[in-house]
Amino acid sequence: MSAPVTSVQPVLEFARIGRDDVPSAGGKGASLGELLRAGVRVPDGFVVTTAAFRDAMGVLADEVGRRVAGLDPGDADRLAAETAEIRQLVESAPPPTPVADAVLAGYARLSAEAGQPDLPVAVRSSATSEDSAEASFAGLQDTYLWVHGGQSVLDHVRRCWASLYSVESVTYRLRRGIPETDLAMAVVVQQMVGARSSGVMFTRSPQTGDRSVIALDASWGLGSAVVGGDVTPDSFVVNKVTGEIVRRTVATKTCWHQPDPSGHGIVEAEVPTQLRDVPSVDDEEIAELVAIARRVEAHYGCPQDIEWAVSRTAPRGENVFLLQSRPETVWAEKDAARHQTAPAARPFDHVFSMLGGRRPSGG
Repeated sequence: MSAPVTSVQPVLEFARIGRDDVPSAGGKGASLGELLRAGVRVPDGFVVTTAAFRDAMGVLADEVGRRVAGLDPGDADRLAAETAEIRQLVESAPPPTPVADAVLAGYARLSAEAGQPDLPVAVRSSATSEDSAEASFAGLQDTYLWVHGGQSVLDHVRRCWASLYSVESVTYRLRRGIPETDLAMAVVVQQMVGARSSGVMFTRSPQTGDRSVIALDASWGLGSAVVGGDVTPDSFVVNKVTGEIVRRTVATKTCWHQPDPSGHGIVEAEVPTQLRDVPSVDDEEIAELVAIARRVEAHYGCPQDIEWAVSRTAPRGENVFLLQSRPETVWAEKDAARHQTAPAARPFDHVFSMLGGRRPSGG
């Protein structure tokens, strides 16, 4: 395991970070760097670090912290009003020149390496408490897809910073007692995959918790349609040991997410009739996804929740990409709860534990 990054640089390339760099890269950014180091195919990119966020917040940090700390998670009206003001305050504050220059340079470098000016990228929040089994922030901060141009990337980075103060995110922190002083936002800037098909997979069954299977959902187009629940996806359950597809459900997929023809953002459109009832991934692609999922789970040592995409332009064998991987949380929390409340094997063991490990006199 490599040593964590100690630099306070505003931008770090994926190749320079790993799982120990959550404090500087956030959960999503650190995981992407770790996947790259593990030899998993990941679209390239960089992280705008928590140091950049703190520099950009500057004198706003104390005011924002006080305002959030004074909120009651049960007062919905005041929460909505205050968080809207805070988001506007954060989003409108221009970042320091060194931060802005570093983001623009990072995007220019990424575009040059891809050989594509104004490279389309995803700009995704990566909170420092995100993607852990103990406190998952997944879905609470913003993600922006198909962003083009340096200034637009910088603007969307600021929107991600501001999304740390959404109603949902602030309420979540208040209810779980997560202090603002322990919080910072990194932002992932990652090359978009022109996805023919996308989806999610879990290295244990999300329905039963069975760790001997991998559950895979897939649909046409960008994965946001699956993650957002806008489409009923194809569903496959695969035996983790043998690779056999033990359950296969091909859905009628009526909508998909595609890049907006304007060149910025995405749109929802109707799936062409001839594709609606066709599996969005074939058995060879499923086998490759399952093999990757097993490697990732083994690398991290715990069940994973994975987002993936199949490129429409890359050659077969090089067209499957992981977009992120994080610890599975639902069954991990159930397992932890069971361990905390598990009864002793025998009544005497329970009595013995209540006595602090001391046997009754005469025993």
